[in-house]
Amino acid sequence: VSLLGPVGRVSGATRITRPQRTITSQPRYGEVVDVEVPTHVAGLLDFAAGPIATIITTFDVQASNLPWIEIYGTAGTLAAPDPNTFGGPVRLRLASESEWKEIPVTRPYTENSRGLGLADMGEGWRVGRPHRANGELAYHVLDIMHAIHDASNEGRHVTLESTCTRPEPMPA
Repeated sequence: VSLLGPVGRVSGATRITRPQRTITSQPRYGEVVDVEVPTHVAGLLDFAAGPIATIITTFDVQASNLPWIEIYGTAGTLAAPDPNTFGGPVRLRLASESEWKEIPVTRPYTENSRGLGLADMGEGWRVGRPHRANGELAYHVLDIMHAIHDASNEGRHVTLESTCTRPEPMPA
């Protein structure tokens, strides 16, 4: 939503892949629990501005090179690093080129920047401007998540009732 704006509708498929899981962290390490919610979720997002995106969230893989975000356009492909911690290079491969190029990062947020939303909120309060990770954005993202589950359960596209304003980029 921060990159492409609000989502207009979604489709989805969800599954409980394994009916039981073994806890692998303390303090309940080794305990077997029943799985009550889908642990593999695949969503198709139709953004209001036109782009479409695929999102997959899962606990059901043994290993992966994910997460990253790739944006495919008519002129090339942009590969962004881990959206959870913002670590790693931004890469671009133009349609006219055979090699990927690393794009210089112009912001200081290059690793383990999970607290950016909180820092932006504090700065917004300090200077009297709205913060980016606001309730409108949070509600829209939550609505998207629920709509993917509804779409899976009902076997149809779900049009979202919420929307939000795409946040402005963080300042340098």
